[in-house]
Amino acid sequence: MRLFFLIIVSVVVNNTKGQQIFGSVEFLDPKMEVFFDKDTKIEVLADGFTWAEGPVWVSKLNGVVFTDVPNNKAYLWTKKDGLSLFLSPSGMTNHAPHSTDEGANGLTLDNEGNLILCQHGNRAVSKLKNWSFDTPEYEILVDHFEGNWLNSPNDLAINQKGEIFFTDPPYGLKDQDRDALKELDFNGIYKWSEDNGLVLLDKSLSRPNGIALSNDEKTVYIGNSDSKNSIVAAFDLQNGRLQNKRVFFDGNQLGKTRSGLFDGLKVHSSGIVFASGPGGVLVISRDGEHLGTIRPGKDTANCGFDSKEEYLYLTSSDVLARIKLVVK
Repeated sequence: MRLFFLIIVSVVVNNTKGQQIFGSVEFLDPKMEVFFDKDTKIEVLADGFTWAEGPVWVSKLNGVVFTDVPNNKAYLWTKKDGLSLFLSPSGMTNHAPHSTDEGANGLTLDNEGNLILCQHGNRAVSKLKNWSFDTPEYEILVDHFEGNWLNSPNDLAINQKGEIFFTDPPYGLKDQDRDALKELDFNGIYKWSEDNGLVLLDKSLSRPNGIALSNDEKTVYIGNSDSKNSIVAAFDLQNGRLQNKRVFFDGNQLGKTRSGLFDGLKVHSSGIVFASGPGGVLVISRDGEHLGTIRPGKDTANCGFDSKEEYLYLTSSDVLARIKLVVK
């Protein structure tokens, strides 16, 4: 039941510290106040990108790394130095047959601190071999399923065993499902490990996109980026397989009045799901209750926390932004 409704900060302005702030925060339930103060602001950190994606906090750099997918670049933002170019190219190195020049999309760190990338142009999940920003080198971890090129790996999550779970929609192909280079007749959810190789977990979703694991690693959440089936799906993860598929959150009604489809998502240490979707970033309880929305006023592709969960970083269309969380 929605107990109250509040929207704050609804325009792009500069505050007294000279920071550019924009958007609004919608409170639909008192539980939203566990995470955000009522006067919280969305702060713009950098702008001018074509489609920003994949924010991941890298502690050894003390900053957030994110991608600009169409421009085949990745950037680093730190509080000390601001914005700098991090990787160029980020994901299209002519490794695979391709119909676009798109670079990396989703990013994460493995258990050893290596940067793992979903590379659209390379149609692969790869590992950054060196941290030399001028001449990045990548190790291709997986690029084929049963002898066929993957579509364009999009987003990923890694469990404590080091297994990589990733989605493979066709967004990195120019004509998507109709692209002549598409070799698979489905858009899959996979698990890859060095010991067991690539395993197809599910191919029932039309546009599997964002992916995240619950904190106990017993549930896998998937954002389905389809205007005809705008949902966050949940699966039980049992014996390395996905079972008990269900709708965790149905965004079809919300999508009638708000722009955006489900995309990247992250799970807070409390178990609350932060899902990019219609209207911004939806904050959803473990029971699938919509607590509120971070509303930048732009379609939001992805989000990610820093190591202390002090800030949530947003890639919203052409900007990198952040919003402060209540840390208890």
